[in-house]
Parts: sequence; C-alpha cells; structure tokens
Amino acid sequence: MLIDTHVHLDDPRYDPDRDDIFQRAHEAGVEKFVTIGCDLSTSHAAVQLASTRPNVYATIGVHPHEVKRIEPSWYAELTQLAQQPKVVAFGEIGLDYHYDHSPRKTQRQRFREQIALAQSLALPLVIHTREAQEDTMAIMHEEHAEKVGGVFHCFSEDLTFAKWALDLGFYLSFSGIITFRNASQLHEVIRTVPDDRLLIETDAPYLTPVPFRGKRNESAYVAYVAKQIAEIKYGDSEAGLARVAELTTINACQLFKISS
Repeated sequence: MLIDTHVHLDDPRYDPDRDDIFQRAHEAGVEKFVTIGCDLSTSHAAVQLASTRPNVYATIGVHPHEVKRIEPSWYAELTQLAQQPKVVAFGEIGLDYHYDHSPRKTQRQRFREQIALAQSLALPLVIHTREAQEDTMAIMHEEHAEKVGGVFHCFSEDLTFAKWALDLGFYLSFSGIITFRNASQLHEVIRTVPDDRLLIETDAPYLTPVPFRGKRNESAYVAYVAKQIAEIKYGDSEAGLARVAELTTINACQLFKISS
C-alpha cells in the first residue's frame, strides 16, 4: 500500500474525472490520501472531501501565498474545522520567498500565529518553505515547533537543512521533483534520511514526475516517487520498492495518527 501524503484533491482540474482519479490510484496501489488546505475555502473543501470518502484525510491552514488575505475570523473557523475527526494536521503553512505573493513580514507573522494555533490544537505541522531557510529555522526554533512535530512537504532543500529538520524531529516528504534530471542534490539527501522519517507525496496537480512531466499530476503517480526512492536507497529492486511502500505507509500512519 502507498499513501499520498500531500495532494490537492479539491482542485477544479479534477472536477471532470475525480472518481476516475481515485480508481487509477487504487490500481497503482495508492490506498490513502491526505488532501491539503491552503486557505479557508480549500480547508473547508478538504474537510468536506474527507467526510465523504473513507480513505481521505484532511489538513487545514493557510499557505504563505495566501496569508495576506487572512481575516480575523479565519482562525476561529480553522479552530472549528479542526474538531472534525479526519483533520490530521495543520498546513500547509510556512514561508515562500521565491514568489513573494504575500509580503515577507506578513508571512513571518502569520507563520508564527499558525504554529501557535496548531500547538493549541495538538496537530502536527505541514511545512512549506522555499528560499527562506534561515527565517524558517529561526521561527520554528523560537516558536518551539518541535512540540507538535510534522513534515517538510515537497522537500527540496540541502543536506544542512535536512539534518536540522531531522534533528528537530520532523519527517521529510519527497515529490516528483526527485525524478527530474537536475535532482542529484535531493538524491544525496534521500540517502541520508532515516527509514523512519521518510514520506512520499505528489503535491498533485503540481510537480508531475517523469515520465508524465508536463501533464496534470495525480495520486497514482506517487508510485513513481516510491520507485525513484527505491532506486536511490536500495538499487531499484522489487524488494526495495516493497520496503519503501511499507516504511512510508508506517510513517504516514504514525505522523497523522491514521489506521494502516
């Protein structure tokens, strides 16, 4: 069994064939999904989708791109959503200095606020960080993010950051980026990640892996991420792929407190 630990199943690009996407995922061995909230409306959508499908779980939170839109009522609504039984984490939250869709000062303040809210809700964190290593590290240290733990999704940082994240007790999740031609640095990181801290994801509909790059991503393709990790860590054997499937499933169930 495989678990896609980060997917945006509410995305409108799936409206024409969402049921088919679940069927193709099942045929690829993907049996559970964590669908991600990125603002208030998508958090509601994630919770709603999880409530209608037994193998889907939800996160809630506000992505750094969207934090400029946070209104005073949002945190109260997110707190209410967190009471739903299939909400398993808070995120994705963090910092993104590549696009700067929200002002950096606002990103930093809202990141602190959301870490604190996640702590009050006893939910692990789903962290997005891009070109913001120093501020991410400083804020998470100062806000004691290790109290709830969590995962750095779509990990794309260097070995130094990976070591820091692992020392903090966080998981690292890898996406289709690791199948790209220029991903040698990430391959080096993967070789160092302990088996009990490794997760896989698609971030679909984004970051489609080779050999489907350029097309819409979907959860079935998380199998290609697992296969790439098996090649990196175990030499691409059938036993290696089975090992990656087993350990990433165990890790996801442990982090998100879901049954295997």
